[in-house]
Amino acid sequence: MRIFNMGSARKKTGSHFALAIALATGTAIVGTTAFADTAYAQDKKKKKKKKEEKAQYSEAFIAAYQPLNTQVNAEGTDIASLKPQLVSLASVSVSPDEQIAAGGLIYNAGAKTTDRSLQIQGMEMMLASGKVEAANVGRFNFIAYQLRNAQSQFAEARTYLQAAIDNNFTTDTVTKADLQIAMAESFFSEESYRDGLAYLNNAIANKKAAGEAVQEQWYRRGLTVAYNNEIVPEVYDIATAWIADYPSETSWRDAINLTRNLSDYQGGEMLDLMRLGHKVKSLQNKQDYIEYIEAADARLLPKEVADLIEEGYSSGVVSRDDIYVADSFEIAKNRIASDRSDLPALERDARAAGAGLRTVKAAGDTFLSYGEHAKAAEFFQKTLGMPGVDTAETLTRLGIAQAGLGQYEAAKESFAKVQGQRKPIAQLWAAYAGQKSSPAPAAATAAPADTLEAPATGG
Repeated sequence: MRIFNMGSARKKTGSHFALAIALATGTAIVGTTAFADTAYAQDKKKKKKKKEEKAQYSEAFIAAYQPLNTQVNAEGTDIASLKPQLVSLASVSVSPDEQIAAGGLIYNAGAKTTDRSLQIQGMEMMLASGKVEAANVGRFNFIAYQLRNAQSQFAEARTYLQAAIDNNFTTDTVTKADLQIAMAESFFSEESYRDGLAYLNNAIANKKAAGEAVQEQWYRRGLTVAYNNEIVPEVYDIATAWIADYPSETSWRDAINLTRNLSDYQGGEMLDLMRLGHKVKSLQNKQDYIEYIEAADARLLPKEVADLIEEGYSSGVVSRDDIYVADSFEIAKNRIASDRSDLPALERDARAAGAGLRTVKAAGDTFLSYGEHAKAAEFFQKTLGMPGVDTAETLTRLGIAQAGLGQYEAAKESFAKVQGQRKPIAQLWAAYAGQKSSPAPAAATAAPADTLEAPATGG
């Protein structure tokens, strides 16, 4: 089993990250800007000046509101016993001023008794009134989001969270980025993983378009969710974006390992993935070396296998008493001389006008294993379009050869054309080519993995 070290990925109800946001803001009691009796009195004065103005508070509303307001604000009142009257108050609250006054009273009553149904009703009445002061619209929407989210009413909660984002709500401890992560978490909490990842990817794209840095936590969270729930191909898109922004031996190792774990790669596919692993120093244990050795095959690519084993021995990662590795090393060393002597003839035959696919492909594979990238690229290019060619494999190896020549833009173009089972491998190689052509700035260096443990999966 290959290790994918993205931190804790325990399943639990709700979102660890979303809860942190809720606690940061709390459940502050919302005050209203006006009371029915004073507003009604003001309205009477206005009517003397403008007869055409209609009263903003009906007599029925004032009759219901005033005694409830007194009772809710009195010390020692059994507010729970007033719930039927509070619910009835909503039914006589028609005008915007009535709605915001009643909504504030109902919310406050619910906050005092921790009755979330009253809090939700009151907050939504105030927002629906259209009378909330502009400075409070974002805050009130965020509270509505918290209340609905606490009731696991995720779709409704997201409506209010988006309104909070649109109205630029933030606090000293809650940033816009936090709200965007909370939005993705809302989707994850109801197991709408693809929708959550799509939102997260869109938020990442928007930040990049605005020239803003993307927090590594966003990538790690997306990867944890996508990997745990096997959401493909999205997991590969996130992985390649992550290593492009935060390249390190740790991020490369995790990206390669998750690709190995989620795909049933054999033979040539595994070979090209392990070649990349070797390039980015992600071969960390004996099993990694053994998988590379098996994929390369000492009988077919003896030079590549021998060099790999010598490296494993020198680093101490592979012990010399491993029988399989020792046997492979012996086979490889015994074949290198004859294999090398065949290279001129193979090159000549592959360049012949009538050369068949098998010969040209063998030349490309062989010269690639010897690190002769120019010749390898020549022969892989020649095989493209030949009847029976494995286009995905050829494009992958053409890109590898081009990267070996430092032709990174050409390599990325070749990798971008790869489809099917090999596409994730090509995406990783393209990220490598991009990294070599445009190294990430120092600010994008990944922090140690143990300080970036992914939050627990919601849902």
